[in-house]
Amino acid sequence: MLYSFGMRLTKFGHACVRIEHTDATVVIDPGMFTAPEAIEGADAVLITHEHFDHFVEDRLRAAAEANPGLRIWTNRTVADQLSGLGGRVTVVGAGDAFDINGLGVSVHGEWHAVIHPDIPRVRNIGFLLDGRVFHPGDALTLLDQPVETLLLPIAAPWSKAAELIDYVREFKPRRALAVHEAVLSEVGQMVYGRLLGEGGPGTGAELRQLAAGEQVDLG
Repeated sequence: MLYSFGMRLTKFGHACVRIEHTDATVVIDPGMFTAPEAIEGADAVLITHEHFDHFVEDRLRAAAEANPGLRIWTNRTVADQLSGLGGRVTVVGAGDAFDINGLGVSVHGEWHAVIHPDIPRVRNIGFLLDGRVFHPGDALTLLDQPVETLLLPIAAPWSKAAELIDYVREFKPRRALAVHEAVLSEVGQMVYGRLLGEGGPGTGAELRQLAAGEQVDLG
């Protein structure tokens, strides 16, 4: 665990990150493309929405059984799939705020980005941790406050590079950390990294692409 002024982020598979801050260890979106051990020893899991690359019911139930202190915050749809865990699962939505062992979390956004008009949209919430790190899930949610670090979903059936560039420009983070990249080949990740980084038209933010298991201290 870090000192009170520190925050460390570990990138896991696809959309999943693990954040350690003072007395809190929080994992966001440990889905099918994430190693199960990402959740081990966590105090809390935050789930943005129900899609399998962000949420796997059996894995989360197994983690809750192995760790009686594990708490889960998510939307109503996901919570309904975790019946039987009682008060360990808390339903949250846009405008809510809560605390995990001294780490403040606020909730933003309501809907998943549109994949196609013929495909029904699902609920999606984003999580802002300590006012400094924002995970939007599968949406390009904007906030009404400056944020240092944006976890940027760089590739999905619902997105294109031009939209991502404009999103980062409007969001104005100091840094963007790439997530949601499992649908890309190694070459594809390089191409998107270039477009969203120094080789592209510019976003105003530094882009970093972390390998699975790689850590970064956010200060």
